[in-house]
Amino acid sequence: MESTNESGTFDLDGELTVNRLGFGAMRLCGEGIIGPPDDEQYAKDVAQQAVDLGVDFIDTADSYGPGVSERLLGEAIDTEAVTIATKAGLLRNSDGQWLNHADPDYIRNQVLVSRDRLGVDSIDLYQLHSPDPDTPFEDSLTAFAELKDEGFIDHVGLSNVSVDQLEEAREHVEIATVQNQYNVLNRDHEDVLQACEEYGIGFMPYFPIAAGSISGVDAIQEVADTHDATVYQIALAWLLEHSDVMLPIPGTGSLDHLEENVAAASIALSNEEYSRLAAIASTNR
Repeated sequence: MESTNESGTFDLDGELTVNRLGFGAMRLCGEGIIGPPDDEQYAKDVAQQAVDLGVDFIDTADSYGPGVSERLLGEAIDTEAVTIATKAGLLRNSDGQWLNHADPDYIRNQVLVSRDRLGVDSIDLYQLHSPDPDTPFEDSLTAFAELKDEGFIDHVGLSNVSVDQLEEAREHVEIATVQNQYNVLNRDHEDVLQACEEYGIGFMPYFPIAAGSISGVDAIQEVADTHDATVYQIALAWLLEHSDVMLPIPGTGSLDHLEENVAAASIALSNEEYSRLAAIASTNR
């Protein structure tokens, strides 16, 4: 299948160009995002197929597995030929709990571990996975800024932040991206998206297809039927239409779903379809 990544491009920090529709590598791990998948070769095939389809922006994190997603990417693809975004600041325990841990010493150690797993000289985009209530935000930010100055990372991103936290972060280091939950049904972080638009910062919506909850929403289904597409493809197409700084990173461990997701980049919504979908968020809370 030839590349269908036709959604346009975005320049991270105004200099690193990526296709706007990326790939989230969280689902390459085992069940519950813990441990390796049952078939590691299949997971590697999914990662390679994403690249073959024209995806050049891949998101992962040290806590996915933990360590599994980064390792599989490093083994499966030429990580120097694409833009890899990874994260530090959350731990994942055997019970599936996400635990904040953005201590500067931990971040400085993890950047070395992630760099080794991914097989890269420097990490293209290193993101603070979440502010840590037990660590001063400024201390975490300073660690990222120092790692950038020292050449371990090229660009800095944030995740799970408010507008105020974004503003504070920008006082310490240039911010290339923000990754918050956002989709056609959940736009609680619209204010963060608007701030990103104002500053030219990429916005990476996680759960871009609402973790499957858009199934059964009549308006989305009707638009999907018009385009002979799935509701998930329409949800991605809407995100790409909604903002020029939007960088969706739909994740999957399935080759079929991967091809469907990438194909969403070629769907052009009419103004009426876009507006109709834009109006459904308030009725689905």
